[in-house]
Amino acid sequence: MPVIDPSDEELLNHAKRIAKNSYSPFSGLKVGAAILTENGEVIVGTNIENSSYGLSICAERVAVFNAVTRGLNKFKKIAISLENGKGIMPCGACRQVLAEFSKDVIVVTRNNNGDIIEYKLNELLPESFSFKR
Repeated sequence: MPVIDPSDEELLNHAKRIAKNSYSPFSGLKVGAAILTENGEVIVGTNIENSSYGLSICAERVAVFNAVTRGLNKFKKIAISLENGKGIMPCGACRQVLAEFSKDVIVVTRNNNGDIIEYKLNELLPESFSFKR
C-alpha cells in the first residue's frame, strides 16, 4: 500500500500540538517541529531551554535527532510552528543540521498573514558547510 503524505496543514498541526510540550521558562517561546521522513513517518520535537542558555536546543534539532535515533535520516519536509499556530523560521544552527541530511528538504511554516509558506532549505542556506563532496 502506498504511503500517503500528510498535507502541509496536517504537518503544521503536528508541530503546533507538540509545541505545547516545550520547556521554555526563559523565553516563553513554545516551538514545535514535525519532520516528514522519506518513508512517510512524522517525527516531532520541541524546544528545550536551560538556565545555561547555550545548552538550550531548538525544536527542529530535537526532531532531527529523534528521527536519526530511530534510524531515519532521509527527510522530505519539516514544519515549524509556535504553540499558537503562528509561523517561525529555523535558526542558522538548525538550517545547518538539516543540511547535513538533505539540502532539498522543504521547510514549511506560516507567514505573518497566516498563509502557509514553503522554502527549499538550500534557498535559506545556499552555501552550507559540508565535508561531503
